[in-house]
Order: sequence, then C-alpha cells, then structure tokens
Amino acid sequence: MGDSPRADKMRGKAKEATGKVTDDERLEQQGKEDQAKGSVKEAARNVKDAVTGSD
Repeated sequence: MGDSPRADKMRGKAKEATGKVTDDERLEQQGKEDQAKGSVKEAARNVKDAVTGSD
C-alpha cells in the first residue's frame, strides 16, 4: 500500500505548517491532502481488519 497512514498524516502536517509559515497556499493545501490521504488509508485498513478479523 506504500507509505503508512501515519507517515502520510505526519508529512501532511509538516507541509501544512510550512505552507502557513511561508504563506504558500499550494503547499498548505498539499499538506491537507496528504493528511486526508492518510485518513482514508487508515479507514480502509480498519475496514479490512474488521472484515478479516485481524487486529
């Protein structure tokens, strides 16, 4: 699946914070998108685990 959901969220938070500090709206948006991607991956993993009975 590539990067872990946690890595996506952390990278997103860093990008968003950097974008805010540097007044770079594009970088800030990319950070928000990375965080959302991490959340989606995490939700998909939770559904998979629930279906397969894994923890």
